Amino acid sequence: MEAFWNNRYKEKEFAYGTAPNQFFKESINKLKIKGTILLPAEGEGRNAVYAAKKGLKVTAFDISVEGKNKAEKLANNENVQIDYKVGELHQLDFKPHSFDLLALIYAHFPKNKKELHQKLSKLIKPNGYIILEGFSVKNLSYREKNPNVGGPADVNMLFTKEEMTTMFANFETLLLEQKEIELNEGDYHNGVANVIRYIGRKKR
Repeated sequence: MEAFWNNRYKEKEFAYGTAPNQFFKESINKLKIKGTILLPAEGEGRNAVYAAKKGLKVTAFDISVEGKNKAEKLANNENVQIDYKVGELHQLDFKPHSFDLLALIYAHFPKNKKELHQKLSKLIKPNGYIILEGFSVKNLSYREKNPNVGGPADVNMLFTKEEMTTMFANFETLLLEQKEIELNEGDYHNGVANVIRYIGRKKR
């Protein structure tokens, strides 16, 4: 997977564009969250840079060093600071209750999905938030019709509405929906997709 993402991100153009994900942008503007944010699988930094421009203290990580290079270039161009680490979650020294917000924007992990998301949720402070947008299991049929829409081909990496409440059991659900949307994000997220959107606030 590391080689796949390095190959994608070493291209001159930004694979998913430089504009933030629309749901992420709308959500942080509406919630008006201050403080610290963690962005796993952040790729080329489009959401991290937007969060930094909104005044959040940004930490991001990804397995791709090429993603980090692009993200830091984008941050420099936009005159903001981000802390971008390369590695998987278990390799990084994050402490519990370190962040006010966790943003999972098309962060699809190849194994141990439920366990990994529960570990990520422990990094959030009480009363902190999770914002998630990712491809639903139903997106497989959309992907077959239009490969340009993107998303994993492995059903185990995709999301259902039902699993949100089990993965994030200690969060109050503020928004949970499965929705058909039109994606226009760079070269690799284009067309009609089926996604899960979730916003939760940590109870304890």
